[in-house]
Amino acid sequence: MKSFSEISWFDFPKKHFNQIKDEILSKGKNYILQVDENEFIEYLVKKYRLEPLHILFETESVSEPIKGTERRTNHWGENYIAEVFNFTVTYQFTGSAELFQVVPNPRTYSSYDISVRNQYVSFSFSIYRQDVDEFKKSKSQVYDEAFNNLYRVNDNLKEITNSFEYAVKSLFLQEKNKFKEENSFFAAINVNVNKNTTSVFTTPTIVKKNIPQPIVSKNAEFANEPMMSTIMYEDILKVIYDLGKSMEKKPSTYQDKDEESLRDQILLFLETRYDGTTATGETFNRGGKTDIILKYANDNSNLFVAECKFWHGNSEFLKAISQLFDRYLTWRDSKVSLILFVTNKDFSNVLSTIKSEVKTHPYFIKENGKRGESSFSYIFRLPQDENKKVFLEIIAFHYDK
Repeated sequence: MKSFSEISWFDFPKKHFNQIKDEILSKGKNYILQVDENEFIEYLVKKYRLEPLHILFETESVSEPIKGTERRTNHWGENYIAEVFNFTVTYQFTGSAELFQVVPNPRTYSSYDISVRNQYVSFSFSIYRQDVDEFKKSKSQVYDEAFNNLYRVNDNLKEITNSFEYAVKSLFLQEKNKFKEENSFFAAINVNVNKNTTSVFTTPTIVKKNIPQPIVSKNAEFANEPMMSTIMYEDILKVIYDLGKSMEKKPSTYQDKDEESLRDQILLFLETRYDGTTATGETFNRGGKTDIILKYANDNSNLFVAECKFWHGNSEFLKAISQLFDRYLTWRDSKVSLILFVTNKDFSNVLSTIKSEVKTHPYFIKENGKRGESSFSYIFRLPQDENKKVFLEIIAFHYDK
């Protein structure tokens, strides 16, 4: 290519930012809405930040000349065959290779054919006699023609360097907001916790976790309808877990009670804890009535689904998971829980069974951490869509008296 003569400095920044925009769009809506903003913006800045060009003159490498012949014309207009010696001179360079294409502003009208590859830049030239001085003179002239505009391009680059990170961030947020508006997407429902229920049996503090997501799974969490935020899901599970542990200490709260009665005690707290939601029991969803559903009041869409069961051994445990996924969950349900009431004396053995046998379920994908001694987090899939990820929390309580 001709050095510093392919694209004007006025057009180059626009082209460069269009490449960044294309990468953002190539990730798709779900990725952009889910990915950690700061991490992705940092990735874009590092990948697309332009660095000034510097040719490392001390790395000069001259190829062995290729000898040939060439038809030439002398001062009298006579043709003759002359020897020619073709050289290629190569340098290492640092900086962004695409800047070799840019016509700076202002510029000098000098250019030369160069080759740029893997942080090496080279040019070729010919001389017609074996003369060291002629070689040095020709090489110097070609070098000046090829790279005379290098410093001017670097000066142009300084104009956008300081504002580059801000510009990338603005571009990312612009495209992200377009995705939100285009399909009425909400990254999450910011459901407010009712301040009158900020403490159940302990004094929990909801801490917003910064969970980096440099890579977002293709198993999309976002849909065309509102969905529960992670912070709300964490709070719901903590409310249920704290409530269940407190009941363990008070046998009168669970003795002689069936699944429905124990479920209603959980519903009592969920109904009053979150503004803008409704919590119901024995609610029809898909193919049957599930024990607990938390719905978004504005459009009645599901936010959280839970099933309550007494522990009746491993076989019934796996059946309960299948029942939850096969009968009750729709494609829109992504945050669910199975709540187990265990009356066995050997509670530790039951917990070990849960942790080992859950992995045998055909919808199991992977473990997703541990919330407490008897609260376990997993990633499952929907039976009707292998690419749809579902967060399943299995919570067990010991009601043995």
